[in-house]
Amino acid sequence: MILSALNDYYQRLLEDDSTKISPPGYSQGKISYVIMLEENGEVIDVLDIRDTSGKKPMPRNMGVPQAPKRSVNVASCFLWDKTSYVLGVSASSKRSEQEHAAFKALHHDALANEQDPGLKALLLFLEHWHSDRFQQEPAFTRHGEEMLDTNVVFRLGDEPRYLHERPAAQAAWSRRLGNVTNNREGICLVTGELAPLARLHPAIKGVIGAQSSGASIVSFNLESFASYGKQQGENAPISEHAAFAYTTVLNHLLRRESRQQLRIGDASVVFWAEAPDPRAVAETESLLAAFFDPRDDDERAIKQVRDVLEQVHQGLPLQDLEGHLDDGTRIFVLGLAPNASRLSIRFWETQTLATFAQRLRWHFDDLRLEPSPWRTPPAVWKLLLATVPHREGAKSKSEDVPPQLAGELTRAILTGRRYPRSLLSNIIIRFRADGDISGTRVALCKGVLAREQRLGNKDITKGEPPVSLDPTNTEPGYLLGRLFSTLENVQRAALGKQINATIRDRYYGAASATPASVFPVLLRSAQHHLSRLRKDKPGFAVNLEKEVCGIIDQLGPTFPKSLRIEAQGHFAIGYYHQTQARFSRADNTDLNSEGEDA
Repeated sequence: MILSALNDYYQRLLEDDSTKISPPGYSQGKISYVIMLEENGEVIDVLDIRDTSGKKPMPRNMGVPQAPKRSVNVASCFLWDKTSYVLGVSASSKRSEQEHAAFKALHHDALANEQDPGLKALLLFLEHWHSDRFQQEPAFTRHGEEMLDTNVVFRLGDEPRYLHERPAAQAAWSRRLGNVTNNREGICLVTGELAPLARLHPAIKGVIGAQSSGASIVSFNLESFASYGKQQGENAPISEHAAFAYTTVLNHLLRRESRQQLRIGDASVVFWAEAPDPRAVAETESLLAAFFDPRDDDERAIKQVRDVLEQVHQGLPLQDLEGHLDDGTRIFVLGLAPNASRLSIRFWETQTLATFAQRLRWHFDDLRLEPSPWRTPPAVWKLLLATVPHREGAKSKSEDVPPQLAGELTRAILTGRRYPRSLLSNIIIRFRADGDISGTRVALCKGVLAREQRLGNKDITKGEPPVSLDPTNTEPGYLLGRLFSTLENVQRAALGKQINATIRDRYYGAASATPASVFPVLLRSAQHHLSRLRKDKPGFAVNLEKEVCGIIDQLGPTFPKSLRIEAQGHFAIGYYHQTQARFSRADNTDLNSEGEDA
């Protein structure tokens, strides 16, 4: 299903000239230099064509003949390659002489009878080239060692096209592709057609954490993986054309500048859409990009997400919105994770846009808190960063996100199923460890509990957690969270705001897990604080005492000895609501900033 969907997407992109996706037999290469040749094979000049618009020069992506599969073998590219193959010079390869010999042998074999002046110039260049010339000729020495191990292409004189773009070169490459295909034929599992089967699939590059030379989704590198006498890719029969198509379109989606890819945890996520109207495809992919990776400065995209959520909330079709969104547009989301030289499928989801929008609405409804801890709907990766250790003055690291948690949370959002229970326990542990009770963390607690209650978890019997402060809510965890916040307020009112450590810093973890062992101590301390406060602000002290008594009256005669993990989630929500309500009363300023401490 995954490979079939990727193959279909490749065929659609191939018909669209604006995508510039590589046709069969070609791929995108990272090219840094161009060697300009005369017709007699002499070097005119060497041009640096790297992109210098960034902090450091970057190679340019260029359509070139497809590179062969390399591991420990020596295999040359056609009409382009790195300097160890093209020139026999390298800063890292210890077999550059052998690699250059392979480059010469390939082109002497493929271009022996060619009459094209550009291809003849290349053969003459290879015939007279020796690696010592790299240190002698000014055309190369002015680039120095920076040129070593970069990819180079050729050009005849000052012609605008490169050698591999000449019709004679393309014809030679087509003949070579036909000649070297001697693989066994079989029924392709992707297309269902009888065709030569790919024994080695092209490498997939761009997956975070995978090998820089690329990795594979389908590969058999040991005899124990094979069966019935079949070799390598014959054990999962996929035609050469389908293997090329799905790997090419994946490499296209995973390229650095693509808006259709992002990182969630250790997974590289790609997405695309399918619809009869290209405008509907473009707008849907834009909507997906805005959801997965919203940019704060892109007001149009943020408005689009909000409009879609509001449309779903009102039960209206997306076609009624301005633009070309269509409820029936098919969307595909694929999460890839590194696994040695292979790639594992972290998650795979395909659905209609209407279903996706509905599940998106559930997601944000479950997370909703008042006051909201964010201005714009948070991306998945931002939510995941709330689960990692908080360090003052340092940014949270995506490497700290548990890989399994990232995949499970994304899958839960896409499928509308329960959030992973490990998400709740992870955040509860973070509350105790670093004391950062941020709105985003509390929203995640609320999301887990709200979704489990909505989906009928028997352990969650106290109803859905409230969105904003609910004085009538009698859930013990929620009441204890409110009480803890009020006692903290009593302490601050009596001792001032310049306290080295509040009761939250010292007792939050114990209060939320074992209330009976902590709250009697806190209440005795609160009496001392209230006595002190009565001397300076008697009215305020009375109000605080009423607030404490009002909450205690709703609790039972004794404090619970311990709270389950769900009740600890309610504790965090109650603490957040009570604290935010106090802030709202004291100062009617806008607290809608992400990461604001409760």
